Amino acid sequence: MEPDAFQTTDGVGMTAVTAQEMREVDRVAVEEVGLGLLQMMENAGRNLAARVGRFEPSRVTVFAGNGGNGGGGMACARHLANRGVAVEVVLDRPPEAFYGAAASQHRVLEAMGVPVSVGPIDHAPDGLVVDALVGDGLEGAIRGTARELVETVRAVPGRVVSLDVPAGMEATTGATFGPSVPADLVVTLALPKTGLRKLDGALVLADIGIPTVVFDRAGVPYDPPFRDGPLVELRQKSGE
Repeated sequence: MEPDAFQTTDGVGMTAVTAQEMREVDRVAVEEVGLGLLQMMENAGRNLAARVGRFEPSRVTVFAGNGGNGGGGMACARHLANRGVAVEVVLDRPPEAFYGAAASQHRVLEAMGVPVSVGPIDHAPDGLVVDALVGDGLEGAIRGTARELVETVRAVPGRVVSLDVPAGMEATTGATFGPSVPADLVVTLALPKTGLRKLDGALVLADIGIPTVVFDRAGVPYDPPFRDGPLVELRQKSGE
């Protein structure tokens, strides 16, 4: 944990947390306070879509894995499609391998008729790319189809936006042990992760609806930053 590691543009200090500390925040939110994973995933996807929409893309490709990160990416795809953006989704595994809230998000996309395919793919997509392949749980090098999709994203000529942490980067250390996504922008969730100090691109913090009491119970210093909306630009603390 690194208190005041980042600041908002208004000078509000933001604590950066390790992957393990973020998992504890999630646990408290769900088990002690009663928030649902699908609820937080929905907030993540909606706010990611809102930030992506500021670029006014005509076409977006979402690369999605399992779990909360992939589910957030699929929710983002739905919200973009609802706004008339041409969206396609590329998964890192067959749909039947998804479970829980991520599987629910996939079922909605299927019902909507949003194009969904399973990677790897043999071309770099046109337009903006959203990387929702791996969240803060990565340990070591990214592997399998997800690794191949990271290589595909690396060849994309356009803008790349990552959800929470760029795929291939460890959330705690910022280390990469193989290919990683060169994100132009990262929309990180609830709190910045300590490894994002090594990020080259821009960083935005997104509200996923976690109340202050959760951070208090998890022992995380927290000054609510979302006074003017659910998306806040972050920078590293001045002088660092």
